[in-house]
Amino acid sequence: MAHSIGMSGSTILSDRNRLPELFNRGLPHVEIGEFGDMDSYLSFLKLVKENKVSFGIHVPHFRENSKYDLLEEVKMQPSLARELFVEEVQEAARSGASYVLVHFPYFKGETDYTLEKIEEGLQFLHHLQESYGVPIVCEPKLGQLKSPAGIQYLYDFPMNLWGKYGLHICVDIGDYRIAVGDNWRRYIEPLLPYTKVVHMHNVQFTNQGYIWTLIHPDFEKQGTAFDMAPCIELLAKGRDKYFILEHTPHTNPSEEEVDEGVEWVIEQLK
Repeated sequence: MAHSIGMSGSTILSDRNRLPELFNRGLPHVEIGEFGDMDSYLSFLKLVKENKVSFGIHVPHFRENSKYDLLEEVKMQPSLARELFVEEVQEAARSGASYVLVHFPYFKGETDYTLEKIEEGLQFLHHLQESYGVPIVCEPKLGQLKSPAGIQYLYDFPMNLWGKYGLHICVDIGDYRIAVGDNWRRYIEPLLPYTKVVHMHNVQFTNQGYIWTLIHPDFEKQGTAFDMAPCIELLAKGRDKYFILEHTPHTNPSEEEVDEGVEWVIEQLK
């Protein structure tokens, strides 16, 4: 495959009634998780078949399951989160997903023994990837209160050791820009050989926190924080990747603006 552009379920907050919108633009890929129930998930799989597209599962499949707990408790004990994750991987393999994406390494904030902890987590994920034959993509995330700890710990982790376990990485350009500001290139470059997925959204800061906004060439007019063109240009290098549009509906972008964003990304990837 060359680079593949996809739409994320975040753009409709995985709303069952809006699932067809993910296929409207004829893009070749969809990434989604956090379905409200089994019926929504089955409706989605039917649409995938009808539209002949590939898809990735961003765990959890269902909203009530674990999103962050593989290394430390956020919502549930890691042992339970891992049991649920095994089921997620089995289901993704059964349904023909191109990959399973999981928030890893995720830390709420600063902590001790991170290298050993991350390596132990990699061993667990590697075993599942080998057992079920579905690629596992790890997305380092901001922790609580925008903590950059997980992103920093991945940066400190020896990449040759990461390579030994054969797992893939997702770079979320919004999270990276918030975490490390203008140092993003130094943090992202070492990840390029392992990067399989890129999450594309910009960021709008508000009194309540921040919103994931549309990736768009005219980021200033959109009232968003960062010029993402150099990031996307860097990530377009090297191996083929899935570039996923991951804004949320909160800023209510028009169809035309979304189309402009898609066209612009296609140009950047040429």
